[in-house]
Amino acid sequence: MNFVVKENIIYYVDENGEKAAEVTFPSLDEHTVEINHTFVAPSLRGTGMAGKLMQAAAEEISRQGKRAVLTCSYAKGWFEHHKEFQHMIQE
Repeated sequence: MNFVVKENIIYYVDENGEKAAEVTFPSLDEHTVEINHTFVAPSLRGTGMAGKLMQAAAEEISRQGKRAVLTCSYAKGWFEHHKEFQHMIQE
């Protein structure tokens, strides 16, 4: 599965060329982003897509050396279960 990685967003485009899933993380300052939104199209729900997106976002944010404020409810739950990324959470 190939994701498109752009500044402050990672998304998946389906076979019809439509954006079918995304996670957004706008910058709060030069060292911090806010993971504020996760969307998965109904046709992809239950496939693990949201988790794969969040994994990609966590890896990208960590790669950039930034920390994340979690305001998206899905992100909060995901990070609770992925302790390997706890270092990047900013309360």
